[in-house]
Amino acid sequence: MRIIGVIPARYSSTRLPGKPLADIGGKSLIQRVYEQAKKSKLLSDVIIATDDKRILKHIEEFAGKAVLTSKRHRSGTDRIVEALKGVKSDIVVNIQGDEPFIDSKDIDKALQPLMRDKKLNVSTLCVRMKNNNEVSNSNSVKVVFDKFNNAIYFSRGVIPYSEKPDVKKVKYFKHIGLYAYRTDFLTKFARTPQSDLEKAEKLEQLRILEMGEKIKVVLTKNDTLGIDTQADLIEARKIAH
Repeated sequence: MRIIGVIPARYSSTRLPGKPLADIGGKSLIQRVYEQAKKSKLLSDVIIATDDKRILKHIEEFAGKAVLTSKRHRSGTDRIVEALKGVKSDIVVNIQGDEPFIDSKDIDKALQPLMRDKKLNVSTLCVRMKNNNEVSNSNSVKVVFDKFNNAIYFSRGVIPYSEKPDVKKVKYFKHIGLYAYRTDFLTKFARTPQSDLEKAEKLEQLRILEMGEKIKVVLTKNDTLGIDTQADLIEARKIAH
């Protein structure tokens, strides 16, 4: 089975332009993500899909593998589909390009459901939330799932709802945006128009649920730090040192 890890990396960012090239303890953000992904025992190859020649040049400098894609893509998923043209794969893993400390063991863990169940097309990760402020933060996407670990819903809002979230009384789960897809389903997903729920929440995984597809949610104990702001970058530099 050929499993390809793809890391979307675009230069433009409203809050942190050029963040893939941001220095974190002597290495760029994108280099750290790439090196973590390369530690996976299940990935056959890792490719960075970027829309910018500056990022491409930098990746070549640290001997990484990259593909230059169109700047017109509306999402990382579309960028991944273009990057995979001509690449043989059975399963594709979408690895977020702004999480420098992603654990390679969690990449492999997310793949397990697809390797066990040939009828399953999508799996992802989540971690239990320990901070009430994070539960209320719309940048932290929450997920609820059934007793079989199939996702019921993802939201930027508080789910399960509470006026005053208390992580000691209610289990809240943060979605970690790493996805494993069967390649043929990924192509179908990318061709499907955006759904109403997806547009409302600005979460493309909701399109998958509206398509009637199951998303298996794998629980990990390892939280991730996504780099979205200058404050996140400062925090990452502290961790790197």
